[in-house]
Amino acid sequence: MSKIINVHEAKTHFSRLLEQAHAGQEIILAKAGKPYARLLPLAAVPARRQPGRLAGKVGDAFFEPLPEDELAAWEGR
Repeated sequence: MSKIINVHEAKTHFSRLLEQAHAGQEIILAKAGKPYARLLPLAAVPARRQPGRLAGKVGDAFFEPLPEDELAAWEGR
């Protein structure tokens, strides 16, 4: 649930409001009682993929076709 805060109060308690936003609280900043802006937490940055991480760890057998009975199990036959 969002919390509505007037700009004057937001200026006074900005650090506290940042902590609340960082914790997941949505804060609506109001000017003269009318919603003006939103303070939201940033989305987490996904980890960067690193190509070649499995180099030398996956053998040629990994790329062999599946045996017929295992393939049938995956396909629900």
